[in-house]
Amino acid sequence: MAKVKDKKKKNKVAITKTNKAKKSTPKKAKVKIKKVIKPKKPVKTQNKKKVIAKKVVTKKKTSKKVLKKPLAKKTNVFNLERFQENPIISPKGNSSWESKATFNPAALFSDGKIHLLYRAIGDDDVSVLGYAVSSNGFDVDEKLPYPAYSQNATLEDIEKTFSTPLCYGSGGGWSGGCEDPRLALIDNDVFLTYTAFDGWGSIRMALSSISLKDFCKRNWKWKRPVFISPPGEVHKNWVLFPEKINGKYAVLHSISPYVLIDYVDNLKEFDGTKFIRSYYHGRSGRKEEWDNWVRGAGPTPIKTKYGWLVLYHAMDDGDPNRYKLGAMLLDLNDPTKILFRSKSPFLEPDETYENDGLKAGVVYCCGAVVSGEQLFIYYGGADTVTCAASINLEKFLRELMTIGTSSVQKKTDSKTKGKKK
Repeated sequence: MAKVKDKKKKNKVAITKTNKAKKSTPKKAKVKIKKVIKPKKPVKTQNKKKVIAKKVVTKKKTSKKVLKKPLAKKTNVFNLERFQENPIISPKGNSSWESKATFNPAALFSDGKIHLLYRAIGDDDVSVLGYAVSSNGFDVDEKLPYPAYSQNATLEDIEKTFSTPLCYGSGGGWSGGCEDPRLALIDNDVFLTYTAFDGWGSIRMALSSISLKDFCKRNWKWKRPVFISPPGEVHKNWVLFPEKINGKYAVLHSISPYVLIDYVDNLKEFDGTKFIRSYYHGRSGRKEEWDNWVRGAGPTPIKTKYGWLVLYHAMDDGDPNRYKLGAMLLDLNDPTKILFRSKSPFLEPDETYENDGLKAGVVYCCGAVVSGEQLFIYYGGADTVTCAASINLEKFLRELMTIGTSSVQKKTDSKTKGKKK
């Protein structure tokens, strides 16, 4: 009996071990099942790859934006340097005649100083001309507390009662006055050309003069102004050459699509009965170029050994509402011939003071002089302030002749073709 009991015990132990073995088998199966589930990880890795792919696409978009920076640098190949302390003249709130704007200055070099005659707008919205002088070209040494020139009442040639008012407010000067002056020193006389607006229906070019002696002494004995453009037509941006050409005074009154110049023996011929007949071609300019809409000439032409340097204002339909500055060289003996023309603007409205004002996106130049080896350029920023910039003249001219468009455009008869302005 004892042996039988021992065998039963042994059998129970064996059965127990077998059952334990059987019970342990499912555990191994579970482990295997867990291993089978592990391949889900590569799926997560694929998702990560997709995310990475999206990031790569984003980087490509960013790289396209970065490409714009070199293009902006190429447009200013002339390396014009703005004065760090711009603007050099700003409106004064406590001065009634220049409380709103002080901009678009004409410039004249005499006795080692640069004289500026700038447009000012005050509380009454009338444009007058203020005076400032600089010995180094940037810092203003003296600025008069009163206007140096204002439009003479004798220029009123239109009865407002019988004329149609114009929707015109250049630079905010809604009430008229003398706008955008240019100065030309010929012999011992200073000649002033400007846009005369009567505040109602007449926008014409006017001419006045003063002796250099009186000008430098601030004795504002201006000659009675006269109109040089005809009534009933709108004209702006006319300039006098600073010396006679072939023995005659030369008036540049258009630069696009052709350069138009009228010659007179004596400026006294403009007596109120004789006018220059110019014409207007609408939005003319070079197609598919930065200056496809030329607005007009800038400062008085500057004589160089390579030709007459003319700076001009233009706009681009592809970059609208931004006035830019370009340059061209005209033949010395026949200025109706364009020798070279800038392929890109040398000054664009990129600074804050060129956008924060009465009109954003404007650099408008009415004055430029040569002092030593430097070309000093004076311009209005945003139709509000006066700014200055400079560049070595020789480098500027060589750059213009190297990368500028070489062309000859000539127009001999300004009276037979085109559309009157």
